[in-house]
Amino acid sequence: MTPTDRRARPFSQAGQRLAGRRSRVISAALALVLAASLGTSTPVAFADELEDQQAALRDEAARVQHSLEFVDARIAQAAGDLVLYQGQLPGAQQALLEAQGRVAGAVKEVEALAARVDLAQQNKAKITQQLETDKQKIADTKKLIGQIATQAYKSGGVPSNLSLFFGSNNGSLTDTIDLADQAMRSQNAAMDKLTQQSATNTNAQARLEAVEAEIKDLKAKADAALAREKAARDEAEAKKAQVDKLIADTTRLDAELQAAKPGIQTQLAQVKAQQDAVAAEIAERDRKLREAWEAEQRRIAEAAAAAARARGQAVQPYVPPAQGSPSAFGLRSPFNGVPITSGFGWRATPPGTIDFYGQGGYMHTGIDFGAACGTPVYAPAAGTVFSAGWANDGGGNNVKISHGVVQGNSLTTIFYHNTSVVVSRGQQVSQGQLIAYSGTTGNSTGCHSHFETWLNGRAVDPTNLL
Repeated sequence: MTPTDRRARPFSQAGQRLAGRRSRVISAALALVLAASLGTSTPVAFADELEDQQAALRDEAARVQHSLEFVDARIAQAAGDLVLYQGQLPGAQQALLEAQGRVAGAVKEVEALAARVDLAQQNKAKITQQLETDKQKIADTKKLIGQIATQAYKSGGVPSNLSLFFGSNNGSLTDTIDLADQAMRSQNAAMDKLTQQSATNTNAQARLEAVEAEIKDLKAKADAALAREKAARDEAEAKKAQVDKLIADTTRLDAELQAAKPGIQTQLAQVKAQQDAVAAEIAERDRKLREAWEAEQRRIAEAAAAAARARGQAVQPYVPPAQGSPSAFGLRSPFNGVPITSGFGWRATPPGTIDFYGQGGYMHTGIDFGAACGTPVYAPAAGTVFSAGWANDGGGNNVKISHGVVQGNSLTTIFYHNTSVVVSRGQQVSQGQLIAYSGTTGNSTGCHSHFETWLNGRAVDPTNLL
């Protein structure tokens, strides 16, 4: 179905003659899914699938809006919007959940980076403290070395190799050697310690530079994470606002339609009464045509029997002829290359929706062609026009053709919502003759053609006859 399928006219003799329009969803139009949808979500689809879903949803909303042509445009618009909003709500709620998930992920990332920055700062503080301690140790070691050198000097100095070899006038050779050995050992130990401390200091300095670089990198990452968190929060807020608006609009429109329900049902009842009258007229007309045909068949049979008796021939009792196949009418499509956009049949009201018709749905007693306004409409078979022009049955400019009785079957075809009609009441038409131009008159809000076939006084699926 497409948005051009605007009308589903309900005609039947009992439960079938429920007022209706084309669209498989008056019910979906008025679905009260708000409570259930708040707790549901739909899986994420690929972009092309989402686009297909959105297009289908827009088509559905358009069909729903046009299916309420028996009420004022404001209510019809509200019904279409309600379907659109309800259809968008699960997706919006899913998008909100995903956005909230991104916020949670961003918060965790920020927290993790903050913890790493804090740890790196603590590490930097420890290394800095270690550097200060090492500097003090180096200074103390250097001071010790200086003290050793000073003490040695005061004690006569550390002798050179020559003085150690030839001796000295200031003391014995043994004393001098002992003093030099002690001084050298102290100085060597201090120098080794100084070397180790310098190496430790250099290593700590390198570690400090690495930690500072890590802190700089982590802070940059943390800033970026904070920006992502803010963007995620902004997105989540926007998604929540969208969900809140959809819920508010859905609630408002549902209340509006519920309040309008009595008036809508009154209007539908009035239309149904008009259409019942048309259905009764067709049924009565076809009954008389079949009776006349049967009377003619009997007359012909009786005349043949009288002639046979006059010739002294045996005469069999009269047996009414059996009905033949409806295909004998040779019905053709009233359009050239125009697709069918809405089929024939019962349209059930899904559970939980507003049943304006009070019987669980309505009967779409014809098919809709997606014909643009002004498309030529042709007679599907030869017949007599018994209604042409404007009628008060919701069909606007219509053409009703009686195709008489063929092999015991009577057939009537009806065309609604025409822009103009080019035939008149009582006119004989031939198959393929131009009879009207399609449009959107009467209870219709979009260009299309509603076509019905009535076989023996009952609406039947035209596709079984074409």
